[in-house]
Amino acid sequence: MSATLTERYISATIRSLPAESQEDVRAELAASIADAVEARTEQGEDPEAAEREVLTGLGDPAVLAAGYADRPLHLLGPRYYLTWRRLLILLLWIVPACAFVGVGLSQALIGADGGTIIGQAISTALTAAVHVAFWTTLVFVILERTGADTAETWSVEDLPEPKESGTGRADLIASLVFLGLVLAALGWDRLIGLVRVEGDWLPVLHPGLWPLWTLLLVAIVLAEMVHAIVLHARGRWSTGLAVANTVLALLFAGWALALFANDLLLSPELLQLARTAGDIDAQSMHTLGVILVVSILAVAAWDVVDGWLKTLRDRRR
Repeated sequence: MSATLTERYISATIRSLPAESQEDVRAELAASIADAVEARTEQGEDPEAAEREVLTGLGDPAVLAAGYADRPLHLLGPRYYLTWRRLLILLLWIVPACAFVGVGLSQALIGADGGTIIGQAISTALTAAVHVAFWTTLVFVILERTGADTAETWSVEDLPEPKESGTGRADLIASLVFLGLVLAALGWDRLIGLVRVEGDWLPVLHPGLWPLWTLLLVAIVLAEMVHAIVLHARGRWSTGLAVANTVLALLFAGWALALFANDLLLSPELLQLARTAGDIDAQSMHTLGVILVVSILAVAAWDVVDGWLKTLRDRRR
């Protein structure tokens, strides 16, 4: 004799429950279904159709069983979601970036070509991001299933302090003073030299930069000044200002890296003095060059990211 729909439904519901609770759930569910079917048949509905409607209304047996077992049917619930999200975002900001820089720096130090450096760095950063997302999520899934406490509680002391977006008068003055000093240093380096060695002044930048490359850098610095003035006048960051800031940062990085790649950035006299006075071999000079390149890229990247973060912050306000 084939089992009825009700029997099949109850069996499907209780099979994933602990053995000690299966019979209690079976009895409770059978009685509930019988009462619902009887109520429908008393209103003139066909018994078979009534049974189907009642079981359909109860829904998927697996969902019903999860309710009896107090077992979540989601990967992460609200208890852990915000903690997981905050931690994951923080790790995704830090770990892939560190992996990218670390692998790129190591490849550069062993003399790999540009394509290999970029390819290995991007590949490692993407792999690191996947691992961070997977293992962080896995830990919180285990916490969700075991009901462990993350010990994180919220209070009013956790409210974030308002952050300045760098548009005040003091920020403008600081920017203009710094950029003015840069222009003065360029002129002083060109006319006299910035480094004094044994009574003689030596330039830091390559003499071959004058006039084209020096004037290009002066134009970038002047554009930075205009950007700072416009930012102060508007009183807030905008998408247009963030784009302009990004373009200026990329122009400076491109200017410096193009000259460095062609041995036209630093003064030959200064480099020769460093080699002889410090007894620095070729490998050490290569290492210092890699560090200089990484520093230039880091400064440009931070300038770009900082501008966009301030734009998003002002937009929320």
